[in-house]
Amino acid sequence: MRLLVTGGAGFIGSAFVRNTLAAHPEDEITVLDKLTYAGNRANLDPVAERIRFVQGDIADSEVVDELAKDCEVIVNFAAESHVDRSLEAPGQFIQTDVYGTFVLMEAARRHGHEKFLQVSTDEVYGEVETGSSDENYPLSPRSPYSASKAGGEMLVWAYQASYDFPAIITRGSNTYGHYQYPEKIIPLFITNAIDDMPLPIYGNGQALRDYIFVDDHVSGIDSALRQGKPGETYNVGYGGETSGIEVADAVIKALNKPESLKQYVKDRLGHDRRYSVDSTKLRGLGWQPATTFEQGIKTTVDWYLANQDWWRPLKSGEFWEFYKRNYQPATPV
Repeated sequence: MRLLVTGGAGFIGSAFVRNTLAAHPEDEITVLDKLTYAGNRANLDPVAERIRFVQGDIADSEVVDELAKDCEVIVNFAAESHVDRSLEAPGQFIQTDVYGTFVLMEAARRHGHEKFLQVSTDEVYGEVETGSSDENYPLSPRSPYSASKAGGEMLVWAYQASYDFPAIITRGSNTYGHYQYPEKIIPLFITNAIDDMPLPIYGNGQALRDYIFVDDHVSGIDSALRQGKPGETYNVGYGGETSGIEVADAVIKALNKPESLKQYVKDRLGHDRRYSVDSTKLRGLGWQPATTFEQGIKTTVDWYLANQDWWRPLKSGEFWEFYKRNYQPATPV
């Protein structure tokens, strides 16, 4: 395949690029990335000589059109993706996650691309109180982030219906692993614990997530891209339920740190209590996750211990301003 991978210097996008070139060495990959705070060209260092990298915005139609001429498939990872930041600046999320998706699809349609894969999130389902959401579960986003991702999906559906556009959507559960910017819960807890800093747990710490290791997530996306059918949506989840407290406990155990590092902070606005996806449809294509949560946490902890020169420069300046705004100590009851 000749692929244009947008957001390919981000956490999940760069893992997809690295793993794709390992599994499909004949593929040709162009990466388009805006290199916002969460994009890092160093994430692509292991494959830098094997890709074409362009710094640019998916909302820039001229840049996108020029790159789309030389590709036959677009895989769209480009997104503003942190719920807390979406509560502060929702407009940025709409611009990238909705309008940017429109620009990409127009270019793919103009150049007759064979496939377009939109990487979305299980958060579009909103809070799932019981059971697990399959691909037909109603969408009920509850944050500006999840609403922007749902908006991008709706554009994809509209293009499928209106233009017979060959799109596939994947909805991934909470993802963790190496090269993840340390604002998300697992790398934040790991890097804080390494420095004996508090692990800020939202509310009562009982919100449940289905955590999937990044290599498993991108292998699921690859399966959907190569074995999936245009017009279909595929959930990509591990199939477990882990609370914020359990994440903290796993990190503390892996690093042999004291329980006293756990710190309860003011809850996130509109915090969804539970996500759970049913990935039966994707597993029917032959995919299944290979990494248990325990294995994934150990692998991730070991990576952050060994790569402190990668993450320490990221935890400075604006990072700490954002941190202080969002992790206020809980009010005593």
